Amino acid sequence: MKVTRQELLKICPNYRKDRIDDDVRVFNEWSGKFGITNPLRVVHFLAQVAHESGGFRYVEELASGAAYDTGKLAVKLGNTPAKDGDGQKYKGRGYIQITGKANYKAYRDSGFCNGDVVAHPEWLCNSPGRMKSAMWFWWSHGCNKLADADDIRAITQRINGGMNGFSDRQYYLRRAKRIFMI
Repeated sequence: MKVTRQELLKICPNYRKDRIDDDVRVFNEWSGKFGITNPLRVVHFLAQVAHESGGFRYVEELASGAAYDTGKLAVKLGNTPAKDGDGQKYKGRGYIQITGKANYKAYRDSGFCNGDVVAHPEWLCNSPGRMKSAMWFWWSHGCNKLADADDIRAITQRINGGMNGFSDRQYYLRRAKRIFMI
């Protein structure tokens, strides 16, 4: 299933105009490879990444990432649990805000990544990385099956680890369903 520039602008009117055409191209080229192939999968994917990216405006977490430097969270994310800067280096990037050295390594090693995003994490802010990494994360974390069940709660939990921004995710999902007539 393909998306158009006009559909994305109806879902997110503030979509960055300097990115949208390239993002549409990357989504349409790669969505089939990541199984984002039916209307429910597409609308749930778009709703989640719209929330995570502030309406497709941000490709890098606004916070410094220092919270991911130490303690149990650092270990869970594959960062060195010391004040060495892994948290800042591997903070959320791309449209789904991939976070932590372990996730950067997994994407790099997936066969879908072009280049070494562990050595160059900023590449997830550029095309095709910003969209393609989001689709990889979605696919590799089993979100297609949850989308088929129309389970926004389970998808949010899987992506976010909690329910942060749930009402915003619901808002984007309602918009996307209306645009795609679901």
